[in-house]
Amino acid sequence: MRDVARELPGSLIRSIANAAMGTPGLIPLWFGESDLPTAPVIVEAARESLLRGETRYGPNLGLPELREGLDRYQRRLFATSAGFGNIAVTSSGLNALLLTLSALVDPGDEVIVPVPTWPNLLAIPKVLSATVREVPLRLSNARFDLPVDDILAACTERTRVVLINSPQNPTGWRMPPQDMARLVEELDRRGIWLLADEVYSRILPEGVAPASFLEHFDERRRIVVVNSYSKTWSMTGWRLGWITAPAELVQAFERLIEFNTSCAPDFVQRGGLAALGEEGETFVAMQRARLEAARLAAIEVLGSDPRIELPEIGGAFYLFPRIEGLTDGVALARKAVELGVGIAPGEGFGEEGRGHLRLCFARDPAEIRTAMERLLEALKA
Repeated sequence: MRDVARELPGSLIRSIANAAMGTPGLIPLWFGESDLPTAPVIVEAARESLLRGETRYGPNLGLPELREGLDRYQRRLFATSAGFGNIAVTSSGLNALLLTLSALVDPGDEVIVPVPTWPNLLAIPKVLSATVREVPLRLSNARFDLPVDDILAACTERTRVVLINSPQNPTGWRMPPQDMARLVEELDRRGIWLLADEVYSRILPEGVAPASFLEHFDERRRIVVVNSYSKTWSMTGWRLGWITAPAELVQAFERLIEFNTSCAPDFVQRGGLAALGEEGETFVAMQRARLEAARLAAIEVLGSDPRIELPEIGGAFYLFPRIEGLTDGVALARKAVELGVGIAPGEGFGEEGRGHLRLCFARDPAEIRTAMERLLEALKA
């Protein structure tokens, strides 16, 4: 067995959740998923596909109809020059990240990752025997920030990829458009790939327009953008995502997918195609309004405790509060379970997250209010 497989740490978030799943009356906020069911139009499209017998192997890069639909979707949202030949459908956004890094990094190459972060973004390069260089986000005046100069200063002659998750899990930080433009130019000049994880690109506060590195896409540039159906359309269990990349790299993905998953299931892709239609957009708008109400409910309750600092969020559906005096988030998470709420300790997102909690507010606003009240009780215990 490889040392990396033996020594790779398990998910702290998953271990806490596994120990408490099924607890009666518990409100789970530990995983990054909505409690909303997938929209009926998506489910029906998949059901009809199954009834038609679409249960066999499909094209490695995905159904042409879905790739065409994703092409139209991205051009409508971001006015990108990327097209049909730049899109590869994958079996989840996580699979897309693994495929991309498999295509780009060799053992010993460096991958730059801002922290704290979703632990998978740190683990995947390590599985591929690459080296991770962490760049800490800055927290000042209840706001996370990441100057482009901090990212560039971390780059060395061994840096192969800069991996940016924006909007970010767990902090809610969102890279400003002017910083996106500058980062693209600087990395392109240095010959470093930009890998953008944009699975939360549609999960934004009311009145905030989506932005994407796709706006800077060019066949000659080293830009890869990964997205997923999981968050935007409440399809976490469907395992469907896509990659947008230069056409030459997409040709490599066709081979890598053949030797990885072979293809995403046709019936799942039919659901994904339905999500891109008018009813799917109605679902996205409804979810955003519901998330805004839930976020405000959570802030109202937590804001009553002076020990809690609530950083602003620019996107995604998490709060990442810093708790005065908190050194052991795991112990607090266990106490919170006893009081009926499941939370993720900040150290589950790296040492930079210690002292914080991640709270997924993608639930009914009234239930979120109750969960926050229970969390306050856990802080008093």
